[in-house]
Amino acid sequence: MKYLTIPPPDSLKPFVRCFWVLEHDFGAGESSYVYRSIADSCVEMVFHYRAGFNELGYSGQPRNWLSGIHFQTDRYTRFEAKESFGIFGVYIYPFAVPLLFNVPSEKTSNELLDLDTFFGLAGRELQERMMIAPDNETRVTILSNFLEKCLSQARIRDNTIAAAIKHVIHAKQVGTVGELAETFNLSTRQFDRKFKEYAGFSPKTYLRLVRLNNAIKGHKTNKSLTQIAYECGYYDQSHFIHDVKAFTGYHPGFYFSGKAEGTEYLYITD
Repeated sequence: MKYLTIPPPDSLKPFVRCFWVLEHDFGAGESSYVYRSIADSCVEMVFHYRAGFNELGYSGQPRNWLSGIHFQTDRYTRFEAKESFGIFGVYIYPFAVPLLFNVPSEKTSNELLDLDTFFGLAGRELQERMMIAPDNETRVTILSNFLEKCLSQARIRDNTIAAAIKHVIHAKQVGTVGELAETFNLSTRQFDRKFKEYAGFSPKTYLRLVRLNNAIKGHKTNKSLTQIAYECGYYDQSHFIHDVKAFTGYHPGFYFSGKAEGTEYLYITD
């Protein structure tokens, strides 16, 4: 299995965290692979350029994904590949959703939609170009140009809230919602309303999502789960266990054991 991240060009850094690639060639006797997309504080556009993924547990008709947008979510979703696959994705800050799609982030939370829904013909053309691209370097260029065009006429209407969301995502620990509101010179009520509009979730829920993501980043250290939980802002073990189970579907002891489905890429070293 191969997993890597690619930094965005300077023009996209205010809106994009990174591009990423996940590739896997099936070995002898391997007939399927299940990928578990856990709850996440950011948005992803994904392209399955070698084989489609089937969404498992979907309540409607079975969906086979070649490309789509997975918005910020507080749920986990399971997908299955039946053959060797390659996935190219871009990790987008949620406050870029109104700029890219002309809809408030709070209207898109927990949605998983194909590119046609938002881009129509342009989305279909983008999918085709990404699928036939000869390599991932070319995919970076194609998708960067597409995003830059979408953003060329857009401006962030509230830089304060965008800065607050970035602060929450990148800080190792953040304080309470009240402390965050004070830091960004807003009343708690104003902060809660504006944050939800641009992040898709209330600050309280968003902090929980970011704490989980930070705990996952810390899993490669030699620290115990208790130490990781404390350093990520969990003040007791019960809250840590509750959030990991809610956002990944597993008890933390199993999720961080290396045996949970779809977590192999977490253990790939550079």
